Order: sequence, then C-alpha cells, then structure tokens
Amino acid sequence: MIASQSTPPESHVRRNVWVLVAAQVVLGSQLPVTFILGGLAGQTLAPNRCLATLPISMIVLGSMLSAPLLAGIMQRHGRRFGFIIGSAGGGVGSALSAFALVQGSFGMFLFGSLVSGLYMSAQGFYRFAATDGASEAFRPKAISYVMGAGLASAITGPILVKYTVDALAPVPFAGAYVAAAVLNLVGVWLFLALDSPPPPQPAPGSSQGRTRMELLRTPRIAVAMICAMVSYALMNLVMTSTPLAIVGCGFGTNDAANVVSGHVLAMFAPSFFTGALIARFGAERVIAAGLVALAAAGVVALSGVALWQFSVALILLGLGWNFGFIGATAMLAASHTPEERGRVQGMNDFAVFGLVCLASLASGGLMNCIGGDAVTGWNTVNIAMAPFLAAAGGALIWLVLREIPRRRA
Repeated sequence: MIASQSTPPESHVRRNVWVLVAAQVVLGSQLPVTFILGGLAGQTLAPNRCLATLPISMIVLGSMLSAPLLAGIMQRHGRRFGFIIGSAGGGVGSALSAFALVQGSFGMFLFGSLVSGLYMSAQGFYRFAATDGASEAFRPKAISYVMGAGLASAITGPILVKYTVDALAPVPFAGAYVAAAVLNLVGVWLFLALDSPPPPQPAPGSSQGRTRMELLRTPRIAVAMICAMVSYALMNLVMTSTPLAIVGCGFGTNDAANVVSGHVLAMFAPSFFTGALIARFGAERVIAAGLVALAAAGVVALSGVALWQFSVALILLGLGWNFGFIGATAMLAASHTPEERGRVQGMNDFAVFGLVCLASLASGGLMNCIGGDAVTGWNTVNIAMAPFLAAAGGALIWLVLREIPRRRA
C-alpha cells in the first residue's frame, strides 16, 4: 500500500542503489571487526566475565536509541544527511574505543561502543533507502543488492581484524578500531554522491498518514516487525557468543575470525537472489524459510563443539537471518505510505535493535555465567532461541491463515 507521488527516473533510483552498495562494502567492513573483537576486548577489560559482551550490547543500545532520531532527520532532511551523521558517529566511537583500549578503561570502551551505535543504526536504513522511488518489481531486488554488498565486507572485515588486531602492540585490538575509524571517514565522502531528498511534505490539512498505534495494529506491519526482531536478535544472540565459545573450547582467535567470516558470507551472499525469491514466492514463504534455517542452526550447534560444527551452525544462522530479515523488510516496505515512512521505519528499527540489545546482553551472561564451562554456556545460548522462534512462527502462520479468505475473495 504505497501512496502516489512523483516517481524519480529508474536511472536515478539505480544510481542511489549503487552508492548504497558502495557504502555497504566499505563501511560494512567494520561490523565484523566489532562483533569479532567486541566480546574478546570486553573480556580483557571487564571487571566481571559476565559483562564480556556488554560492549556489543552498548553498540546495539546506541542503534536502538538513535533509530527514531535518524528516521526523523531523514524524513525532514533526506537520507544523505542522516547517513553522514551515522558515519561520523561510527568514526568517533571507534576512535574512543581504541583510546579506551590503550588506557585500559572499560567504562570508556562502553561509551565508545554506545557512540558507534549511530553507525549501526544508519546502516540499518540502507535497505529502506534502496526502495525510495523504486517500482514494486524493483523494490525487493534493490533491497537484495544493498544487502548483498555485505558479501564483500564479510571478506574484508575479518581480513582487517587479522592484519590490524596487533598493529598497536602491545595493546591488543586497538589497531583494528583505528582502522574502523578510518573507514567511517571514507564513508562520509561516499555519501556526498547520494541524491535522496526527503519525501514531499503533506500540505496543511491533508492526511498525515496513520498514527503509530494504528500502524502497529496493521497485521502485516506487526508481523513484519516481529519476524524482523526475532531474526536479527537470534542471529545476534548466537553470533555474539561464538568467538567466546570457540576460544573457550580451545581454538584460536583466527579460528573465530574464520567462522565469523563464513557466517557473514552466509548472511549476505544469498541476497543476490533473495529479492527474486520474494518476488516469486512472496515474503511470507521466504520469512518461513529463514525461521527454519535459524532453528536448524540451533540443532547443529547443540550437536557438538568441533570447529566444523561451529562453522555449519553459523552458516545456517547467517542464511536464516538473510531470509527472515530481508523478507520482513520487504513486507514492511510494501505496507506503508511515503508520509508514514519515517514513523514506520524508526519504530521498526527501535524495536528491532531493542530486542537485539537484550539478546547481545543476555548472550554474555548465558555464555559465561551458566554452568561454568564453555560447552554448557554455548548450549544454553542455542536453547534460548526456541521460544522466540515459536513466537515468530506462530505470528507468521496467524497472518497467512488470516489472509487466505481475502485472497480467495
């Protein structure tokens, strides 16, 4: 349900998509850095091992708190301004994190992580920006192209970790955070090429669109949000604990980086055809496939702690996130008007990152403080996925059953 508005030429829409693809490639490289090293660095600085993943939780908390703010800024001033703010926040946050590691300050490291959340929040809007002005046929493909660009960051991010993690020896990890700060400076220049003005503002007295409560009572929007929240949060829950579990089971940091690299590849590689699958089979079926893949990841993870089992579980986890999250994004993007864009997208990402924040915080506690050993903690993390998968699956089935009579009519 998209209201009519002046549609930019197809060439203009595609040009913006390629700018967003470039931004995803360059800036996306920092996310593997923060997720590979955030828990390990936190474990070296935190006064209590149960707080090891708190830095990652702070990144997600920053994303959650800034999502409505950035959505409002983009609604009023356009995407470019909001994305530049996000890159600036990522650069400042990474620089603060590097300085905190040099100083050995856990509190400063948490603050730097919180500020870095501005970037993660802005990156979450790339997928929505790709749909601005896009035709109904091109919309899911545009989302897929931008998300698929993360494939390059899945390769460059772990490489960046390997070559910069000890660059500022004897301070571990600091060099990687300095590299992440540099990436954000490059991102500011990239976004100068983005031409994405704000949507037309409604004339005085005209409809402003549905209120937030009315939007939340719309079944397709509510279910899309639930499935996006669960897909992202469960991916984060397991991925956050993965480096801790791998190292805790006797493997090395490079092994953890390789497993996370395979995971991020699985997150983004399917994006090149996810849009086509959504166009052919519908968002509901693709989301369902994602939830099944997430469940399969938990089953494999619970089967053992050999390195290949970590790898297979994390590949399935990435695939499940891709289908579940992109499918939910496509469903949401087709369910609101341009006037409602900032309201819906800000509300959605606030909810998504809110649950992701809780998941990343719980991840460290489940991993390090349940049972006293890495295997028990890892098993607990994966068992914790079950009720959330059941909730999302139930919501999706309810929506499909609810809409069957309408489609037959």
